[in-house]
Amino acid sequence: MNITQHSRPGAEPIAPVPGPARTDIAFPFRSDSRGRTAEAAYDDHVRDLIEQLLFTSPGERVMHPDFGCGLLDLVFAPNSPELAATLQLSVQAALQRWLGDVIEVASLDVESEDNVVRVELAYVVRRTGTQRHDVFEGGVTA
Repeated sequence: MNITQHSRPGAEPIAPVPGPARTDIAFPFRSDSRGRTAEAAYDDHVRDLIEQLLFTSPGERVMHPDFGCGLLDLVFAPNSPELAATLQLSVQAALQRWLGDVIEVASLDVESEDNVVRVELAYVVRRTGTQRHDVFEGGVTA
């Protein structure tokens, strides 16, 4: 974060003061080879945020009970065009609500087969302009 300082109202701004370097923690939480908290590059951190959003069920987080998509809750629901449309809408809405300021969704495809839910997502990371295409899979073992 850059902070612009002014010496007095209406004066020319002084050079921006650089903020602290950004450090993003890797997900899932783990230690690196040095025994420190593992870090992730920003684009990888964004992917981790998406994964957390997709596979968190609403009500799972105490301070944000409406956070998540609940995809794994529907793994064993009977496949139908209606379910596919519901999943697609649920994922799109959650991505827009929780990560709309971080990513811009280019395309989204949600598939449910047997006991696996697969989400194919093409998006742009707003901060870096990086275009990504990631596949997220979650399933329930019987």
